[in-house]
Amino acid sequence: MKIRKHVWNILFLSLIGIMSLAGVALAAKPKEVQIAFTHDLHSHLEPFYLSEGEEEKLVGGTARIMSYLQEQRTQNENLLYLDGGDFSMGTLYQTVYTTQAAELRMLGVLGADATTFGNHEFDYRSNGLAQMLQAAKDSGDTLPSLVVCNIDWEATLAGEQAEDGALLQKAFEAYGVEPYIIIEKGGVKIAVIGVFGTDALACAPTCALSFRDPIEAVGETVAEIREQEKADMIVCVSHSGTWEDEEKSEDELLAKGVPELDLIVSGHTHSILEEPIVHGDTVIVSTGEYGARVGNLRMIQKENGRWSLEDYQLDLMDENYKEEPKAVEKIQELGQTIDEDYLAQFGFTKDQVLARNPWEFTKINGLGEKLQEEPLGNLLADSYLYTVNNSDTGDENQALVAIVPSGCIRETFHKEKDITVADAFQTLSLGIGPDGVPGYPLVSVYFTGKELKTIAEVDASISPIMTTAQLYASGLTYTANPNRMILNKVTDVKLQDMEGNVQELEDDKLYRLVADLYSGQMMGAVTDQSYGILSIVPKDAQGNEIPIENLEDHIVYTDGQELKAWVCVAKYLDSFEESTKEAEIPEYYSTTHNRKNIENNKSLGAIVKNPNKIAVAAFCIVTGVILLLIFAIVLIVRAVKKRNQVRRKKF
Repeated sequence: MKIRKHVWNILFLSLIGIMSLAGVALAAKPKEVQIAFTHDLHSHLEPFYLSEGEEEKLVGGTARIMSYLQEQRTQNENLLYLDGGDFSMGTLYQTVYTTQAAELRMLGVLGADATTFGNHEFDYRSNGLAQMLQAAKDSGDTLPSLVVCNIDWEATLAGEQAEDGALLQKAFEAYGVEPYIIIEKGGVKIAVIGVFGTDALACAPTCALSFRDPIEAVGETVAEIREQEKADMIVCVSHSGTWEDEEKSEDELLAKGVPELDLIVSGHTHSILEEPIVHGDTVIVSTGEYGARVGNLRMIQKENGRWSLEDYQLDLMDENYKEEPKAVEKIQELGQTIDEDYLAQFGFTKDQVLARNPWEFTKINGLGEKLQEEPLGNLLADSYLYTVNNSDTGDENQALVAIVPSGCIRETFHKEKDITVADAFQTLSLGIGPDGVPGYPLVSVYFTGKELKTIAEVDASISPIMTTAQLYASGLTYTANPNRMILNKVTDVKLQDMEGNVQELEDDKLYRLVADLYSGQMMGAVTDQSYGILSIVPKDAQGNEIPIENLEDHIVYTDGQELKAWVCVAKYLDSFEESTKEAEIPEYYSTTHNRKNIENNKSLGAIVKNPNKIAVAAFCIVTGVILLLIFAIVLIVRAVKKRNQVRRKKF
C-alpha cells in the first residue's frame, strides 16, 4: 500500500510538473499576426494580361483573390486583410462608381478589414465620392473600414472649396470614416491608421480637402493610440509610396519620423517590393498594382513589445487559384449594370469584340520612357481624327491634328488577343465630363502654325524629364536633335497625313486640333506655367482666344452627347472590319511613320542652326554676361595696374 501510495504521489507530482511546464511554454509563446495586403487595385475586378518579359499571363481579378484569401483563412482564421487605397479608376467598373460603389463593395466581399483613400478616389470630384460612399452604405453589403488621419477639416471648411468640403465631411461621417480603428485578431490588439500622402494630393487636382503633414498627423495619432488604446501593434495603410531616392521616399520618411509604427502598407507608387524596406523596427511593404499579386506576411512579437518579420511573400494570382463562384456572380451582375446604365448610350456592350491585334505594342510601363514615336500612340491619336472627321460635330473645318499624352494612356493592346469594348475603354479611362458621364470628352480648338511648332518643342524638350508629358500626334511630323539647347531642340515641323504627304506650316494660319479635355487644359496652361516663355493659346475658329476656364465650351458633341476619348478608340477599331478582310488592326500600325524623327547630331552646325527666339534670347543673354565679365576683368586689370603704378612712384 505504501509503495502504491508512493507511486501515486510521484505520478501526481509529475503531472503537476508537466502542467506547470506546459503553462510556462504557453505563457512564453509570443503573439503572432498574419496580414494579407493589396493596394492600387484600380477597378481591376476581372483578370487581366500581365507582361513579364516576353511572356503574358492572365492574372488577378477579385474572384481569384477571394479564392486565395479563403485558402489563407482556412489555415489561419485570424488573417488580417488590409488595402492601401486607389481601389477605383482604371476599368469599366469605374463607370458605376457613383451608383454601385463596385470597387469598395468588392473589397467587402473579399473581407477587407480596412482601406484608405487614394488620389483616384477623388477623380469624380467631391460629389462623386460622396455618392459612392452613400451607394456603398445603401447596398447593405459588408464593407471595409475607411481610415485617414490627416484631413485638415478646419482648413477645408474655411477654404475656397468649403461647400465641397462640407459635403465630404457629411459623407465621411455617414460612412464612419475614422483616423484609425482597433481590430483584435487572435488575441492581438491591432491599431490601423490611414494616411494620405503629399504626392497623392499633388496628383488629385479635383480633391477639395486640405491635409495636414502626414508625419505630424500620424505621429499625433500614434501618441493617442499609445495613451488610450494600449494596442499591441500599430499598422499604417498609407497612400504615399516609396521612391528610389530615399530622401524623397514618403513612406520611408514616415517610418523614420514615426518609429513607433510596426508596419506600413505602402500604396500610390505601385511599387513591387520583393524584399521589404526596414527602418529600425518599422517594416514597409508593397505588392504592386491591380491585384496581380497579393502580399502575405507573418510577424511575431519580440520581448520588448516590437515585432519581427518572420515570413514575407508576394503571391501571383494566376491559374493556380480558381475563381470563387460568389465573386464571379457579383462581377457578372455589375457587368450587366455597366451594359445597361453606361454603355447602352454609346451603342456598345462590355464584352463586344471590336478587332483583333496581331502586332506587338510597347508594354504600358515602358510607354513614354524614351522620346520616340509609338505605334499605339499613333493609333489612339488617329482614332480622334477619324471619329471627329466622320461625325457631325457642328464644325465644317476638318480637324488636322490630334494629340494624346502618354500620361493619359492607361493600358496597351496585347498581341494576338481580341480587343473588346472594355479594353478600348481601359486605354483612355481617365476622368469625367461636365455631363457627369465617365470619360474625358474631346475638345476642338485652333492653334497657329507657330503654336503647333511650340507644341512639338514642348514634347521634345519636356518629355525626356517628364515621361507622362510625351505627346503622340496625328497629323504632325517633326525632327529634333537632343543635343541642342532645351526649348530649342526641334529643327523642323510640318503637317503630315497618314499617307505620308507633308505640308509646310504657316506661322499665322489657324489649324484645328482635337485632344481630350484634360490635355487641352494642360496645353492651355503652358503659357502661364512657363511665365510666357512658351506661348500656346487655344482659340476658336475666328481666332479669338479661349480662357482655360472656358475650354469646356468647346467640347465636341455628336448626336447631342459629349464625344468621349475612349469612344473614338472603340469606333476606330470597329471600323477596321470595313477596311480589312478580318476585323484586325491594320499592318500600318506594326511600325512607325516618321512622325517623330530624332537626329542625334553633335556637330556644332547641327546644334546652332535655325535657332528659335528662345535660343537667340539665351545666346544674347550668355553673350551679354560674357561681355560683362570681360568688361569687369578689364576694369580689374586696369585698377591693379594703376595701383601698382602708384606704389612704384611712392618708392
